Amino acid sequence: MPAEFELCPGRKIGGCNPCFIIAEIGQNHQGDIEIAKKMIQMAKDCGADCAKFQKSEIEHRFTKHALERPYTSPHAWGPTYGAHKHHLEFSHQQYRELQQYANDIGIFFTASGMDEMAVEFLHEINVPFFKVASADTNNIPYLEKTAKKGCPMVISSGMQSMETMRCVYQTVKKHNPNFAFLQCTSAYPLPLEHVNLSLITEFQKEFPGIPIGYSGHETGIHVSVAAVALGAKVLERHVTLDKSWKGSDHAASLEPAELAELVKAIRTVEMAMGSPIKQMLPCEASCHGKLGKSVVARKPLQQGEILTLDMLAVKVAEPHGVRPENIFKIVGKKITVDLEKDATITDAMIKG
Repeated sequence: MPAEFELCPGRKIGGCNPCFIIAEIGQNHQGDIEIAKKMIQMAKDCGADCAKFQKSEIEHRFTKHALERPYTSPHAWGPTYGAHKHHLEFSHQQYRELQQYANDIGIFFTASGMDEMAVEFLHEINVPFFKVASADTNNIPYLEKTAKKGCPMVISSGMQSMETMRCVYQTVKKHNPNFAFLQCTSAYPLPLEHVNLSLITEFQKEFPGIPIGYSGHETGIHVSVAAVALGAKVLERHVTLDKSWKGSDHAASLEPAELAELVKAIRTVEMAMGSPIKQMLPCEASCHGKLGKSVVARKPLQQGEILTLDMLAVKVAEPHGVRPENIFKIVGKKITVDLEKDATITDAMIKG
């Protein structure tokens, strides 16, 4: 299975590709399509790769009893949970309008399908990839039906065990080779001691054939930047226009200035990750020219002498000569020229 694949047209994830940054608008749009459009534009302006929503077919996602229960939260948009969810849910036509808006301004658009019928709709409008929310990660029938559609998948791991994630891996792999897992802890906002970034490297070891990413619900940007430094190839963060707005997700979301700073920091870290090959770089030439040391004669040497360690020293010298790490290679060799004290010893002066 490839460690990289095309998540969206022309945009691969995994391997050496840049981290794919998802701005999770979710339902922070307050049920207002104009606010939703402003948030898509904000995600684009801040440098995110994708604007993401949450799509539900409410009667398929919730039981009648769950929808009828009174909802008295300060974040409620209606007297019952059903009224609250209906207020925040866009129609199919509104989703098409938002998708077209995203296409027009040049940012990828998708949504979490929060139930099987929502996935059907998202497949119908041809989103580039399906996002599987943590609440559906252990929903095996849902995973099978979604995987069989052949569209790439990004799967969060909140509220799951490693044993469950192994089952998810095997389930999806049978039908779809192109998927990624995100380390995620489902708490809003997330206490730092429960972030568990170390699971990114555990996932990388457990599932080496797929990209691993991070879905963060903590406050601030530092943890998410660290996730990318650990190798997260997809990053998802909730976004908002105003953290003080009604809604339980706003407190764990990033405002525009934070999102822009996060994207900038991630791209900076990616550049700084550089190459895994350790070697002297061209940018070090100046420093090496001034401070780099060489093997020199500790005392005057005569042509034909056999070199011993007490004849040699390591100093900053002009010109450069034998590198210090090679000093033991010339011990026991014959010097072919006369040298003054502190004279540089070069390879050409050594016989054999």
